[in-house]
Amino acid sequence: MHLFDLDRPLIQISLGEQRYAHFTTRHAVEGIQIFGGIGSGKTSGSGKMLAKKFLENGYGGLVLTAKQDEKDLWVKYCADAGASDDVLKELLALNGSSADARPKALIGVNGNRSRIVYGAKNLEQEFEPWLVKFSNSQDGQDAGAIEYVYALMAKDAGLAMPDVHLFSSQKGAGYFSVKRFDRDGSKRLHMHTAAGLLHSDFRTPALDYEDLLNLTGALTKDIREVEKMYRLAVFNVLAHNRDDHAKNFSFLMDETGAWKLAPAYDLTFSSGPNGEQSTMLMCEGKNPTIKQLVKLGREANLSKKLIDKILDQTKSALSCWLQLAQEYQVTGVNTETINQAINRK
Repeated sequence: MHLFDLDRPLIQISLGEQRYAHFTTRHAVEGIQIFGGIGSGKTSGSGKMLAKKFLENGYGGLVLTAKQDEKDLWVKYCADAGASDDVLKELLALNGSSADARPKALIGVNGNRSRIVYGAKNLEQEFEPWLVKFSNSQDGQDAGAIEYVYALMAKDAGLAMPDVHLFSSQKGAGYFSVKRFDRDGSKRLHMHTAAGLLHSDFRTPALDYEDLLNLTGALTKDIREVEKMYRLAVFNVLAHNRDDHAKNFSFLMDETGAWKLAPAYDLTFSSGPNGEQSTMLMCEGKNPTIKQLVKLGREANLSKKLIDKILDQTKSALSCWLQLAQEYQVTGVNTETINQAINRK
């Protein structure tokens, strides 16, 4: 029994006088050779047409390449044929697996997010630079969905967030992807993490959110940026994101030399080192409280009215967890575990 109809037409060839012949699947599996001199268009002409016809009809195969850029070309063919999931699986295979951090890959995504290309350099005009994450060996298949829901809740809580998207997957709830905020077209923006600015080893937790608010004030000289950092502190603590180490806070400098807090990133449920926040809250890491969040805001000269507003807005955003988790297919066990952690505050 054949998985494909061997007589299925793939290419229609005109013979003139309204007569046509068809290149079929049977012809394809019997063998094809393309002849031509250097620069005659073997790859960009006949080869490209055949490759795209195979992909459009759902065929796959093993491609042996001689040129260094030919792999990227085939990944692009998959994207052009609408096989975005195939591109993501290819990227996952290239990145392998990591037990310490989730593998990431740089991609280009078009405006309606229907096409993906591999790589970050020399993107065509319709593509923007994004980053896609894959589950590591310790994650569940819903890790991408959890981070996506956290991004939605963070935006609802008033945090400045980059564009995010959850690409579909045949296994699991999807792949989390985020638009790069350190790029403006082909231009790269100057960015520095809190770890770099403070010469702090992010692997050894030593910072307090009070340090981060002080850093934000000294660097930006703008109380509005201090408020943004405070919002991020509130969200991380109330959402039980304890992977809040010093490399997960960044600042961007514009062409005039002015610094701003970068959009929030790497927001997801995490138990942290030994179950504690990686960044302490008023010297507390194990069981940070609302009272300490209020104290943090007051120490940063934020008004009591603004602090209460930020706390209420964050709690309201987090109250959507159960609904969003179900909508984006987070597993029942993780949904309940995270719900208990969020409501423990």
